[in-house]
Amino acid sequence: MISIGNRNITIDDFYRILFGEKNISISPESIIRVNKSFDFLREFSQDKVIYGINTGFGPMAQYRIDNGDQKQLQFNLIRSHASGCGDPISPTYIKSALIVLISNLLKGYSGVHINVIELIKGFINNNIIPYVPEHGGVGASGDLVQLAHIALNLIGEGEVFYQGKRSEVSEVIKKNNLKPLQIYIREGLALMNGTSVMTGISIVNVVHARRMLGWLLVSSALINEIVQSFDDHFSEELNRVKLHYGQQIIAEHMRDLTRGSKMIKDRENGFYLKKIDENKIRKRVQEYYSVRCTPQILGPVYDAIENAEKLFINEANSVQDNPVIDMESNNVFHGGNFHGDYVSYESDKLKIGVSKLTMVAERQINFLMNNKLNKILPPFVNLGKLGFNLGMQGVQFTATSTTAENQTLSFPMYVHSIPNNNDNQDIVSMGTNSALMTKRVIDNAFQVVSIELLSLLQAVDYLECEKKLATKTRKIYQALRPIVPKFIDDAPKYKDVQNLKSFIKEKCFRDLF
Repeated sequence: MISIGNRNITIDDFYRILFGEKNISISPESIIRVNKSFDFLREFSQDKVIYGINTGFGPMAQYRIDNGDQKQLQFNLIRSHASGCGDPISPTYIKSALIVLISNLLKGYSGVHINVIELIKGFINNNIIPYVPEHGGVGASGDLVQLAHIALNLIGEGEVFYQGKRSEVSEVIKKNNLKPLQIYIREGLALMNGTSVMTGISIVNVVHARRMLGWLLVSSALINEIVQSFDDHFSEELNRVKLHYGQQIIAEHMRDLTRGSKMIKDRENGFYLKKIDENKIRKRVQEYYSVRCTPQILGPVYDAIENAEKLFINEANSVQDNPVIDMESNNVFHGGNFHGDYVSYESDKLKIGVSKLTMVAERQINFLMNNKLNKILPPFVNLGKLGFNLGMQGVQFTATSTTAENQTLSFPMYVHSIPNNNDNQDIVSMGTNSALMTKRVIDNAFQVVSIELLSLLQAVDYLECEKKLATKTRKIYQALRPIVPKFIDDAPKYKDVQNLKSFIKEKCFRDLF
């Protein structure tokens, strides 16, 4: 059990709930806080005009709602906005959104009844995942459309994913001894305001982006070994004079991964201790940038992932509602904490960084494919008969195509606001779109890195250099090779790439040591 509500939720909490299958419990102090907030709002709202309780929504806030219609108003809001289209968002990302949502409500600034908390907890712990379409949210009042689909499930309507199937939520709720949500004051609006979906997606994105960066580090270490590069470009001495934390961390990882390699060369022995008189030096003095500049290129992306994690976790621990029910000041504040700009902007930055990683992987693949560049491998790392067999030639097209898609997807959503909602929402964040596009870019990056890893495995076999690899890169080679065995004859590669992609997406490379 992971207790939430008594402290800020962490990235480790998300990881253990989403991937470690841990259940949640609600801290007693947060239950007290939620109950006090509800009682305060019930009393405070009796003779006042408060948005979304006794008024309409958005540009129709000028219309007063009669007391007898106020509960039905909340149902109308949920049902009218459950209007998303497109493919459903993957269950892991929506479960993450539920964690953000319950964390937000437990802050005690929404005035909801405790039954909302208990029901969301029941969904999380029983792995009942709302059916939420990708398209619909503009990220201004938060994820209105996507959150409406979640709220629709909570009132016992719509569909969910449960035990691997898409089912009617009414049946699943009954099977798990849960009861549909009752409306007391403003539960519908509280569930739909906020950035829970874009934030939940973004937190999973950070986990995957960090993992993908790790595997590109592995690829970069292996390609340095295969081409027998010099070690000074990731040396401590060179990288410490560039005052960026990410670069220094990447260089440190490169040194760690290649430690003990019999293939990495020492520049002093290669050039400084020998007199070289020829006009055209036979040895390559420096590697191509995609091989040599790994710390300088991957470093900024490392920093971007670190910053993104901090920001998304801050958002997950923030109050995203409107209005904000503040018991301490005995007041209700109307504003725009539901606006998704922080998440949208940071998602765009993360998306750009991951696209750059994809470009690095694609250039390293090209270096491996082109024998005129690497001068040590056959064309397309072909272990068969040149001309008759084709090796990795076909797979390179996929890497190039996918990289091109990532470059196009890197256009920022943050600056692509379109006014809507009768111009009430005259500037919006498009945060959910940005988070979903970042998800696609990361998934594409895993695909390209998988193709590079497959190429590297073939290269190691061609050079017969497994025993010369560093301890850690050799262990990685030994772990990956059974997934995609060495091939000489041509055969379809799509299953091999998919199997490799599934493995590296689910496992951190450090787990292999």
